[in-house]
Amino acid sequence: MAEKKVDLPAKLINGGVAGLVGVTCVFPIDLAKTRLQNQQGVQVYKGLLDCLAKTVRSEGYFGCYRGAAVNLTLVTPEKAIKLAANDVFRQKLSKDGHLPLWGEVLAGCGAGTCQVVVTTPMEMLKIQLQDAGRLAAQRPVPTPPQAAAPGPAPSLVAPPPVQRNPPSRTSATSITVELLKTRGLAGLYRGAGATLMRDVPFSMIYFPLFANLNKLGRERVGDVQARSPFWQSFVAGCGAGSVAAVAVTPLDVIKTRLQTLQKGVGEDTYRGIIDCTQRILRREGPSAFLKGATCRALVIAPLFGIAQGVYFLGVGEAMLGFLE
Repeated sequence: MAEKKVDLPAKLINGGVAGLVGVTCVFPIDLAKTRLQNQQGVQVYKGLLDCLAKTVRSEGYFGCYRGAAVNLTLVTPEKAIKLAANDVFRQKLSKDGHLPLWGEVLAGCGAGTCQVVVTTPMEMLKIQLQDAGRLAAQRPVPTPPQAAAPGPAPSLVAPPPVQRNPPSRTSATSITVELLKTRGLAGLYRGAGATLMRDVPFSMIYFPLFANLNKLGRERVGDVQARSPFWQSFVAGCGAGSVAAVAVTPLDVIKTRLQTLQKGVGEDTYRGIIDCTQRILRREGPSAFLKGATCRALVIAPLFGIAQGVYFLGVGEAMLGFLE
């Protein structure tokens, strides 16, 4: 079966559906990734499973989805732009149906650059909501006042426990309004340079790697490559996604630290990418740049595997055909 060309509206629908399904499946792991990357002094969480367990215990099951509404709202245009832009650039750079490796890398670079317009404010808002639980866990729990030394013997009946007031729940809307009021539109694009620095290399690694993994073992019929089976597209998406995710984890750590507005006890604030890199190296060592690497691989692999599966199944084409 020859590889079929997909028009732009179908690409946009496929990218949006893939983003919605993928984010819903892996968001709790992404939340754990953000919290682990932001830990500097006080180690609230020991790892992925410990973070998820403590989150469910203190915030409930839906605490694992704090910030998901922002992602689900903006992931459709973000994934649509990324996947569609890559396909458009690949078609423009192809000659006689052949795209050299430099063309694949350049197309990925273009896709990563285009998506930053949506990715930066989405990540900015999501990180504040995801990290709120970690910051709340660092606050000391108030204890009952101790009885004075002189005086009657203490009662054998335990005093009622002092309840900790739950932290007020911030919303994406309140954060957006505050940022626009205090810092203007630039507030929503804080860390845009770091986001670009992460997303461009990711796309330059992911898209060429996926394309080459996806065509392994496929025969050519004349000048047209035979279409790969579903399982190969899914596995290629997972494999390429996990490799690219781990490769750019140090850049993701820097981006996450720069975009986090509220810091915990004894945690650094940063003036920019270079300052952030130097402070992390000095205070936490090189290993800090790999915080959350496992989580990123576990998030990105199924996310892009699902995306390529949606593309393979032709969900966008089916929806457009139904509407017609």
